[in-house]
Amino acid sequence: MNKIFKDNKAFIPFITCGYPSLEISEEIIYALADNGADLIELGIPFSDPVAEGAVIQKASEEALKNGVSTEAVFDMVARVRKKCDVALAFMTYANVVFSYGSRAFMQKARDLGIVALLLPDVPFEEKREFEGVCEEFGINLISFVAPTSIRRLEHITKQAKGFVYCVSSYGVTGVRETISSDVKSMVDSIKCIRDIPVVVGFGISTPEQAKVISQYADGVVVGSAIVKLCAQYGKDAPKHIGMYAKAMKQAMQESVANGMGKS
Repeated sequence: MNKIFKDNKAFIPFITCGYPSLEISEEIIYALADNGADLIELGIPFSDPVAEGAVIQKASEEALKNGVSTEAVFDMVARVRKKCDVALAFMTYANVVFSYGSRAFMQKARDLGIVALLLPDVPFEEKREFEGVCEEFGINLISFVAPTSIRRLEHITKQAKGFVYCVSSYGVTGVRETISSDVKSMVDSIKCIRDIPVVVGFGISTPEQAKVISQYADGVVVGSAIVKLCAQYGKDAPKHIGMYAKAMKQAMQESVANGMGKS
């Protein structure tokens, strides 16, 4: 996990596995890896993705209609691992892990080289349900902080594993023209508590936004904008997503090159 952030601002794209198909998802992973992705979040479809906006909800629904299961996602990642060693994380929901079996899920994830697990429907106070088994298999259970987390910020930060995921705004995922909350203040507060990588997500979609956020955060997460490209281009999505990823990463690198990206 440390090498993802070492002397680098991490570009962390999210995809919904199985949308528009698992075959295209696999090609998207290669395109992202070839164009600057440092860590790719693989969304395992779930019927009630409460943290997601309309774009990713629809993608998850379509993937499930296509018969995409957790096991099918594992099989896809196994194919990826024969060709690509990019860092990968799973983002899904508690019920997906429970229904598969927590230990079986983590063992499979470890065998596939998964470095982190994100469960946005698991509050910090309930993370013990998963934390022990994640530690057993060497997987970082990622902690989220949001504008509503200020009173719990120190507690969450001190116990965080891997990196802290800073939610940039109230509500669910989705493209936003502006990042409205005082994200920089949250990132600075976390850094004052502990020297741990902090990434910012929810609503980021343009190179300009990524460049600004890279001035103070260690990484940028982009999801809905990529899933929208899947909807727009279908089987041709990998090529367009690769170009998009390249532009995002270049903007982040420019921030560092200009001396602005010191966190």
